[in-house]
Amino acid sequence: MSYVNHLTVLGAGVLGGQISWHSAFKGKSVVVYDISEEALARCRAAQAHYAAIYQTDAVGASEADVAGARQRLTFATDLASAVASADLVIEAVPEIPQVKTSVYQQMAPLLPAHTLIATNSSTFLPSDFAAATGRPDKFCALHYANYIWAANLVEIMPHAATARTTLDDVTRFAIETGMVPIPVGKEHNGYVLNAWFAPLVTAAQALVTNGITTPEVVDRTFLIANPGARMGPMGMMDVVGMKTCYDVSMHWGQVLGDRQQLANAEYIKTHLMDKGRMGMLSGKGYYDYPNPAYEDAGFLSVPPLSQLSKIVDRCIPAA
Repeated sequence: MSYVNHLTVLGAGVLGGQISWHSAFKGKSVVVYDISEEALARCRAAQAHYAAIYQTDAVGASEADVAGARQRLTFATDLASAVASADLVIEAVPEIPQVKTSVYQQMAPLLPAHTLIATNSSTFLPSDFAAATGRPDKFCALHYANYIWAANLVEIMPHAATARTTLDDVTRFAIETGMVPIPVGKEHNGYVLNAWFAPLVTAAQALVTNGITTPEVVDRTFLIANPGARMGPMGMMDVVGMKTCYDVSMHWGQVLGDRQQLANAEYIKTHLMDKGRMGMLSGKGYYDYPNPAYEDAGFLSVPPLSQLSKIVDRCIPAA
């Protein structure tokens, strides 16, 4: 018997859109909530893209499978109606503590008594928000990876007051929706995945921020050193989205007094966000989509000698 059949996803951004689409594809009834119709429209457009991906060999979905997923999805800008029938609410709103806390406080009096809540926060702890939910025993972290159809893992991290039954039910939900549960035995900022991913993209961004090299060279280096990888760190940042990358760098830069993270945040804002380069979903980030340079056949090739002078120019500091 399944205990989570009706899911509500708060936040129609990159991961919110993926979680909601995939859960509906796996048979769950899903409501996607966001504060604006514009955000929901962007989510629908992204899910049309996911539908096409799911019908390739990557997933092997039929037209009927995709049609079924669409029928199980609804969209809402009214929070009360969005959570009225929820067995589980997954919060995927911006990575800003005050925003998450406010959403939980607004939602608390609207929830049915049985509803479980999970945060998809990239770097924060469930204990940071447990009190604001009004039901700490029914709350934990449930953290997904991007490209959910291929990187089908979900990290399950409780806080001290999370009930065993809550963990039973969210783990059951994970397995029913085709995810590999990754148990996290202690609260830890970044879980398992982001404990290594965040330092990777921070270091990669620092190479660009500090003028050491270019985004393309960072990714070329990574892909040659990691044969078979789909993309490098800068491409990964495009998938995550620049707003999230900025929010994370700014928050932890301020909390830790980390000048490099603050410099990274400023670079992302000035060179990308202010120019409308918000990441893959916007069609532009470090790369232009749908055909980013790192997918070009020659991206990892030995360059012709005609490129020698251009390469050497990059080795010489600008005056």
